[in-house]
Amino acid sequence: MGSKAKRQKYDDIYINLGFTSTGPTNYPQPQCVICKEVLANDSLRPAKLRRHLTTKHRELVEKPPEFFKRKLQMLQGEKRMILDFSATNSKATEASYRGALRIAKAGKPHSIGETFALPFAKEMCAIMIGEAAVAKLHPIPLSDNTVAPRISDMALDVKDQVIDAIKESKVFALQIDESTDVASCAQVLVYVRYRECLDVKEEFLFCRPLPARATGEEMFTIMNDFMRENDIDWTRCCGICSDGARAMTGHQSGLITRIQQVAPAAVWSHCIIHRQALAAKKMPEQLRTVLNEAVLIVNFIKARALNSRLFSIMCEEMGAHYRGLLLHTEVSWLSRGKVLTRLCELCEEILLFLADAKSSLLQHMEDMNWVAKLAYLADIFDRMNMLNASLQGKECNVYVANERVTAFRNKLDLWATCVDQGSLEMFSTLEDVMTRADLPLDTILPVISEHLRGMCRQFGEYFTEDTVKHEWIRNPFLFNPTPSDGLSIHEKEALTDLTADRELQQKITRVSIGSFWAQLFKKFNLDQNDPDLEIPCFAIQDHLIQITFMPVF
Repeated sequence: MGSKAKRQKYDDIYINLGFTSTGPTNYPQPQCVICKEVLANDSLRPAKLRRHLTTKHRELVEKPPEFFKRKLQMLQGEKRMILDFSATNSKATEASYRGALRIAKAGKPHSIGETFALPFAKEMCAIMIGEAAVAKLHPIPLSDNTVAPRISDMALDVKDQVIDAIKESKVFALQIDESTDVASCAQVLVYVRYRECLDVKEEFLFCRPLPARATGEEMFTIMNDFMRENDIDWTRCCGICSDGARAMTGHQSGLITRIQQVAPAAVWSHCIIHRQALAAKKMPEQLRTVLNEAVLIVNFIKARALNSRLFSIMCEEMGAHYRGLLLHTEVSWLSRGKVLTRLCELCEEILLFLADAKSSLLQHMEDMNWVAKLAYLADIFDRMNMLNASLQGKECNVYVANERVTAFRNKLDLWATCVDQGSLEMFSTLEDVMTRADLPLDTILPVISEHLRGMCRQFGEYFTEDTVKHEWIRNPFLFNPTPSDGLSIHEKEALTDLTADRELQQKITRVSIGSFWAQLFKKFNLDQNDPDLEIPCFAIQDHLIQITFMPVF
């Protein structure tokens, strides 16, 4: 066996031959300070270095050592410039991405970075730090042609991260909705819930326009194309949440039916927020008439440019807290309560404005019975807005949502009882109007009682007692399985083994339901598709999947 080749070492005297060293100290390589060529370590010999100088730089053979030392300093300066430029360029790119992210979050035009943000930053640096700091901001690219690709790159990266996480999760559930944007284009919006590490995540998946009709077939085609493009397995879909529209729930060609054909394990649930909106939609004819007339008043002022400007001037002169009204839209359920609340708060200003405009709508604002009904609608819709907002959020699960709906239903019954007894203290705006106008209670109480009890019945129809099953999933240490849960004896035995674990009993009080069961899957290695494994609660994992990952809204 041959001996190992000896590594040559660099000597400072080699600079007289025009060579410096580069590379690691334990394996230096000679580099010519003239042509910058790097030779092998074996060439670190005076004879070979002199041969390079005489053959490639013959005219420099007689140069003194100071000449080569000056060339060395120039070479080292170039290296520092390259390193500095590389570091500066990297920081400038990062700053550009961060600026693009802030522009996207603020919803500002892409040109604002180049026309406002960067010049403003330079002015602040010049004042607070000095001109030297301003020079460091020059390389940051923030033109509109740069910001747009930056935003697209970040969006694509987030999308790829979510898709990769979905592929790694054993199951996922979808929330689907179809809506119309401000340009009257139908859009399909899809959210996804999946397990990542030791928690359950919920993220926006995609939004795509519908080319023609908003049918179940068209929506399924869009969703199926997205799944195929990103190689997502349909069979892992365990739950679907949507509204109850025919395009969604049709038995023959509805979207849910089509999805269940490719994802047999998927269980459909009716969106809780949609049900809450449907339950609150019906009202007595008297109140519906008041609502429609209130919308006419708002449109008369807000939807006409001249009237809107004049009304804003009047509100400013009268010292009103607001300078204008809000427009009502049926697409946004929260707008109804906000529009009516603003209308009640600007009641005096509206009365004067309609009188000056000699509008026929003035008769409604002069009728205190009408104003009292308007005040009641503002109060009750404000309460419903609070309920609607409480049903939203990533930490809201099906149990929490149904608890809040049940609490609101009980409040409706309580309020109806108080109204029958002549009390209006729960409706502050209405109570204030009744006190100022000195109106008799019998003019408003019957219609309010009818509305409250009607809503209570509607909530009972949309949210039945069997809406939530598997209470044991919420807390297996407090709730026992019921016959309606459909657990077999083997599954009940597995659940008994689980509830005997004291460590898990302490953990469930510190984390969310989704996180608790996700950690349980990790602890007992439930991702292994082997039903013969002797693992506690393996038998009940299908129930866990369907409930824990099911979207609420």
